[in-house]
Amino acid sequence: MAITVGVARVGLHLGETTSLKDKRHVVRSITTRVRNQFNVGIAEVEDLDDLRFATLAITCVSNSAPHAGEMLATVIAFIERRVEQGVVSEIDTELIPWS
Repeated sequence: MAITVGVARVGLHLGETTSLKDKRHVVRSITTRVRNQFNVGIAEVEDLDDLRFATLAITCVSNSAPHAGEMLATVIAFIERRVEQGVVSEIDTELIPWS
């Protein structure tokens, strides 16, 4: 059986946050919503102490590469619609086959 690991890196520009507390509130809100809505892993992985930027990593595992790609696209679209105090600045995705 073939396994595909889908990985996405989503950069957020949070120009309206004024403190790390504000930033963490925004990031926690997004990560909690994604975890509740989808069966994927998500975490803030870079720019932890920068007020203006957050980088999220999203992972999913599937037995179908197209399904993994669709899952990542759906989660990214969900995040784009839900970022209230900023904008998505960059997106990188990768599908890794595992045998």
